Amino acid sequence: MNIAIVGYGKMGKLIDKLATKAGHKIVSTIDSKNMDKLSSLSSSQVDLAIEFTHPEAALQNYRTLLEKGIPVVTGTTGWHDKIEEVRTLVSDNNGAFFYASNFSIGVNIAFKLNKILAKLMEDKLDYSLIIKEVHHTTKKDSPSGTAVSLAEQVINNNKHKLRWMNAETSETDIIPIISERVTDAKGYHEIEYDSTIDTIKIIHNAKSREGFALGALSAAKWLIGKEGMFTMEDMLNED
Repeated sequence: MNIAIVGYGKMGKLIDKLATKAGHKIVSTIDSKNMDKLSSLSSSQVDLAIEFTHPEAALQNYRTLLEKGIPVVTGTTGWHDKIEEVRTLVSDNNGAFFYASNFSIGVNIAFKLNKILAKLMEDKLDYSLIIKEVHHTTKKDSPSGTAVSLAEQVINNNKHKLRWMNAETSETDIIPIISERVTDAKGYHEIEYDSTIDTIKIIHNAKSREGFALGALSAAKWLIGKEGMFTMEDMLNED
């Protein structure tokens, strides 16, 4: 694949390294210092763009790329309030768009377990629920997109949980998400159901960022030749 990397921070650099090692060609690397290069990209030279930037920049990046006919894989979070606008962009341009709050295969297995457990715990009202996440100090969004996905999965599978908040709370219909930022954490997520009798937990602890980068590259290969909006669930559930 001929790949453009939009967002050249830690993830962008790691994707560059792993993609090159796998035999792919990095046509362009773009960040805030040379964002003008984005408008010069062409679908004749780029098979796909992998985008890891910031929520404030993401929507315009998607617009530029999709209008040029360039498929997009994005790991940027915090823009999902604009998802209908992105859906329209994809449809109007007959585009291909793959988004994930987390590209790790392990995290996406945890997502499946979280949905099952949420349903099982729906009427176990003696248990309190809390979601915890720990990331590196340079992470811009809080809570993490993965933590938000976990909370929304619970809300969709438990009639007693109506919303989440990024703080502790005693209100039982609200899911508290506790965020912590420490030096060089790779990504830790924990879903905890606690009672006076016992505690049930699902934990995913990333040991390196490689899993996220490899997942993004797998998504890129999977997206080539497709049209529409897709998630990790689409890729993992495909026969």
